[in-house]
Amino acid sequence: MELDCGMTKDSHWFRYRAAAIIVEDGCVLLVGNASENYYYSVGGGVHMGETSEDAVLREVYEETGVHYEIDRLAVIHENFWDGNGSWDQGLVCHELAFYYLMKPRGTKEINSNSITRFNDKEEMHWIPIDELKSYRHFPTFLEEYFSEPREGVMHYITDERKNK
Repeated sequence: MELDCGMTKDSHWFRYRAAAIIVEDGCVLLVGNASENYYYSVGGGVHMGETSEDAVLREVYEETGVHYEIDRLAVIHENFWDGNGSWDQGLVCHELAFYYLMKPRGTKEINSNSITRFNDKEEMHWIPIDELKSYRHFPTFLEEYFSEPREGVMHYITDERKNK
């Protein structure tokens, strides 16, 4: 098993993540599972010695069963939150994520057979971008990102810690 780039020290956890923004026909692809009450982006931890580009291509294929191509780096996201006791084990979390915009394929067809590390089946959902605010989703910057055409790399900081 490959090791993700991350570390835990005392009650704090750091994670380096690569994620995808996949858009087809006015919809963004998000993931859900039976254990969580929200949707999240396709992606995961960057392995030791792996580039974020290689990681996002691997994660997208592992989760969707489809080989997407990278269009460009779209977002650098610094994310802070208090863990809720599930996959983040209740730790104070700090995540650095690189979000890549993937090239559209012209179809929403995917071949997902992905499971979480807790053996929950991951379900892929095409969410209409103009309805995104109606869904609980992460990252929360997606609505702002889609609010107008973007060029270059955006930088978002999300801090949801209770005791900042």
